[in-house]
Amino acid sequence: MTTLPPLPYPDWEPTKETLHLWAQIVGKVKLASSPPKNHWWHVPLYLGVRGLTTRLLHGQNGDDFEIRFDFVGHRVVVETAAAEESFPLADGLSVAEFDEHLHAALRRLGVDVPIVEHPFGVPTTTPFPEDREHASYDPEAVERFWRVLDWSGNVLEEFAGWFCGKQSPVHLFWHSFDLALTRFSGRRAPPPPDADPVTQEAYGAELVSFGFWAGDANVREPSYYSYTSPEPPGLRDRPLAPAGQVRWVELGGGSLAILPYEAVRTAADPKATLLEFLESAYEAGTDAAGWDRSELASSWCPPIP
Repeated sequence: MTTLPPLPYPDWEPTKETLHLWAQIVGKVKLASSPPKNHWWHVPLYLGVRGLTTRLLHGQNGDDFEIRFDFVGHRVVVETAAAEESFPLADGLSVAEFDEHLHAALRRLGVDVPIVEHPFGVPTTTPFPEDREHASYDPEAVERFWRVLDWSGNVLEEFAGWFCGKQSPVHLFWHSFDLALTRFSGRRAPPPPDADPVTQEAYGAELVSFGFWAGDANVREPSYYSYTSPEPPGLRDRPLAPAGQVRWVELGGGSLAILPYEAVRTAADPKATLLEFLESAYEAGTDAAGWDRSELASSWCPPIP
């Protein structure tokens, strides 16, 4: 059985904030180099063998390329079919320097694109080329974070196999820096009132979403989560498992079911504990919203334990 590492948020908060902003820069390059997909599925990063990857991107000059965060060798790699550029990730590398190094590597390969050089959806508002405040990098903490992402992604992939409806990939949204999987009922839904264009596209259908994030200013511990949108009446009254470990929090005007990572890490069977939470959150959301789960259950994958 996999031994999961501790990941206390306060211990690596400066590194997490810096890494989050670096990921936003890479993500905005992907946004500028990918054709649009529904629910912004063209912008996330994905789990790779050694870290995070954009997967295949299309340069404006016709050359394909890929950007990878290598959390084993602690480098950023930009690769085309003909050449490769890279630079190290190290403590002291500011957001401004990361931005400069990445665009320089892209220019040398002939695939650079202009991006909106401002953070999105985070408290920091300093433009990337001017941000010399965020410059922390603890490689040991990043390696532990990567191990948790890799393990969590595998569990989410197994959970995804129990569903046969419209479903997102397991992907990492760089604006919020969370690993996510989303299931859809197949029915359209009105987006939240006064929603911005990004939110309107993300939440224009009935969904239940699940994921993991390392912590932030609101929830100061790594956690697994689930929410249902639009939030149905009585959602908070539905039972969740494991009993006594899950709590509800208000975030972004909605209800978020939270299972602390530490409760999973220290469980006798972490995988079974996480799957139990995911399935209970799915049942809670779909029962409250009136989904027909029997029509959305996989008939091919192994049955739910």
